[in-house]
Amino acid sequence: MLAVALSLAAAAAFAASAMFIDSVSGRVGPLQLSRWQMSLAFLMTVVVVLVTGGWRSLDPEMVLWLTASSVSGIMVGSLTYIATIQYTGPRISALLFTTASPFALILGFGFRAETVSPLQAAGVGLIVAGIALAVMGPKQDEGARTPKPLWIGILLGLVTSFAQALGSLLARPAMLAGADPVAAMVVRSGTGALFFIALLTLPALRPATLPSRPELRQIGLSALAGMVVGMSFLMAALARGDVGIVTTLSSTTPILILPMVWAAYRRISGPTAWAGAVLAVIGTALISLSS
Repeated sequence: MLAVALSLAAAAAFAASAMFIDSVSGRVGPLQLSRWQMSLAFLMTVVVVLVTGGWRSLDPEMVLWLTASSVSGIMVGSLTYIATIQYTGPRISALLFTTASPFALILGFGFRAETVSPLQAAGVGLIVAGIALAVMGPKQDEGARTPKPLWIGILLGLVTSFAQALGSLLARPAMLAGADPVAAMVVRSGTGALFFIALLTLPALRPATLPSRPELRQIGLSALAGMVVGMSFLMAALARGDVGIVTTLSSTTPILILPMVWAAYRRISGPTAWAGAVLAVIGTALISLSS
């Protein structure tokens, strides 16, 4: 039950992060956004672990696992996700990201012999279906997208989901061994920040301008909510629950963002999105009952 609660808390933090970043995502490029988010998250988590002493929980083997997790989930996953959006648009890319759950279940079973009960499997299926319904509604921001080969976008989206699921699997040994969740994020976010900063050596990927002070504030809040709080919750959940279940529950961000959008903007999503939310709630209840 604690793993369920932590996974849902991570999803809620990811949703809050998306709300903070929504106002700047159209003005700041995705690579620059990722670079600033990772760098700010690294600085925040370093301060926390220095104050709490969480860095003492890490040993060289844990650092290797967490670095590998960052390479898969952050480096590969972030780049392919950005490319997926460029080829398919945000709606289809979010839909493709729902495949992270079955990938995580397969990887958890294949490499860690993690199994799910029939009730849990039914819950996972309902949550994936609910997320798919929540992101299927029409979006205005896809109308002006330049047509590109859709099959390339689908392939990139599947690679993204697999990389994210593999990243969670690779982090699990370190978390099971007792790594502090925030200290784990120091390694993951630090590795990611170094990677995105290194991309600045390529002239074509250098930003023309830097974010403004208000934009940096929003990016910082997004990093705090998503990369620091949300990912720390996710790391803690991986120490207590199976990879497939944790990945599924922490992917319910499109569901949890619905009431946030209503509270912040008084915008009510369509019936398809709320039908998806109902399915996700039922699926979560089934997983909780089986736990």
